[in-house]
Amino acid sequence: MRCEERFESIYNQEPAGIAFCPYRVCPIGAHSDHQYGKVTGFAIDKGISIAYKPKQNGVIELVSMQFEKRAQFHIHQVPKEKQNDWADYLRGATLMLAQKYPLQVGLCGVIEGSLPIGGLSSSAAVILAFLSALCSVNGIKAAKNELIFMALNAENKYVGVSCGKLDQSCEIYSKKNHLLYLDTKDDSYELIPQHPDMKPYEIAIFFSGVERTLQGTAFNMRVDECRSAAYALKAFAGMEYGKFPETFLRDVPYEVFEQYGHKLPEPWRKRAEHWYSEYRRVEAGVEAWRNGDLETYGKLSFESGESSIVSWETGSPELKKIYEIMKETDGIYGGRFSGAGFKGCCMALVDPTFKEHIEKRITEQYLQAFPQYKDNFSVHFCKSADGCKIQ
Repeated sequence: MRCEERFESIYNQEPAGIAFCPYRVCPIGAHSDHQYGKVTGFAIDKGISIAYKPKQNGVIELVSMQFEKRAQFHIHQVPKEKQNDWADYLRGATLMLAQKYPLQVGLCGVIEGSLPIGGLSSSAAVILAFLSALCSVNGIKAAKNELIFMALNAENKYVGVSCGKLDQSCEIYSKKNHLLYLDTKDDSYELIPQHPDMKPYEIAIFFSGVERTLQGTAFNMRVDECRSAAYALKAFAGMEYGKFPETFLRDVPYEVFEQYGHKLPEPWRKRAEHWYSEYRRVEAGVEAWRNGDLETYGKLSFESGESSIVSWETGSPELKKIYEIMKETDGIYGGRFSGAGFKGCCMALVDPTFKEHIEKRITEQYLQAFPQYKDNFSVHFCKSADGCKIQ
């Protein structure tokens, strides 16, 4: 790993440990976890690595191989407000860990991402890899669900991104050759093994060449539109409702949406339509996966992508183009844009025997439409993987 070599060049010694957290993909279940929906996902065999060693003086000092600015702060003097740089994810994680466990030891290290940033939840992976390292140097044995909520709160409460727990859960709970089926309302989950008769598959990642961050996008607004829809539907139906931030579409039966959805402002109605239809797609997709029916699971993933474009109204021109090409390319079972869809990448479940054809066709077709990304567009083939191993 390059982070290990960089660490040795900076500190003239080997790191004490390597923390790793995989990226994740969500073929069906996108844009629903923040409303307590159901999701499916995989961790992949690419992710964030941190080469580190403890610092007894309590200082955190990390160099990123993706960003220029070095992160440096003391575990007992973390700014209470975000500083608007990449290290906010580390600061938020430190504060959340310190609320549960006493911290005495800091660390220094080098962070490396094995794929370009955008669409694979690199932010959650950075937080979880960092928490793994910080727990290790402080002798902390945190439970998986604790780490998920600490990572989630770092993004929600410190960085200010209104994401749900899909990303963190996929990156912690996933198991190689299994589909993670998670209910984000009660955190129950199932790891469904690959059916012995299922056709072979790999996970393809198509990077548009445009990197992204959820800060400054319409991501938080989409979440508020869902809550607004839920709040209004409860009022129309005479249901009890409380505080706006504690209102979720999961609490509103679909029959209520069918009866009163036409009264909602069009953007709110569309967001709710995506959420309810995605809920049904997840349940159908899980059944298909259990039966080894990869074609149906893939078709549902394509439908998820279409709903995200039409009803969720996201997807940059670049990602929409990749999605359109994917639908017309032999050897692709299904796929969608990955993550929020404002920039970043698309993911697909593909037949490994078609890999060369898939890479060639999508690269040619995409760069015909967007030649300006010739130096940044990339294709990667991955496999499912185990979740983050907390040290």
